[in-house]
Amino acid sequence: MKIDGVIVVEGKSDVAFLSNFIDAQFVTTNGSEISKDTIEYIKKLSKDKNVYVLTDPDFPGERIRKILDENIPGLKHCFVSKEKSIKKGKVGVAESTKEEIEKALENAKTFDKKNIGTLTTSDLIDLGLSGQPDSEEKRNAIASKLNLGHCNAKTFIKRANYCGINKEELEKLL
Repeated sequence: MKIDGVIVVEGKSDVAFLSNFIDAQFVTTNGSEISKDTIEYIKKLSKDKNVYVLTDPDFPGERIRKILDENIPGLKHCFVSKEKSIKKGKVGVAESTKEEIEKALENAKTFDKKNIGTLTTSDLIDLGLSGQPDSEEKRNAIASKLNLGHCNAKTFIKRANYCGINKEELEKLL
């Protein structure tokens, strides 16, 4: 698979795994303590190339994604399923499968911060995606279908709104 752009990952093991089947430029953040120099380097690259953020489906991965998103507009977010990215008790991109990675890259999402969206917390409650014992399971199933990654209710609303997804679309998916 050839990617005309830059793929941002957390570490060397991710690059080693991805290089087996992806031809692309890689940038590592060296974990969740992403430096200002790395942010500036990625920002500079983003002026001429698409930047794909492919971080682990865990708290540090989400932290990196959030930091990059706050500092660099137009990123393409790629999400791997936590369930399909576990090996020997470890969760991450390097523990994922080729198919899961390709799916994540093909379904990359750009969050348009200018897109306010209409989805509210009340909408999620009405749809049973928040406030119910099975809400997390339902919300994660919908987030997976929409390629929004694993997220709590607040993050789900934000990502769905950035992508222009409304309550009616969620009703259809349910």
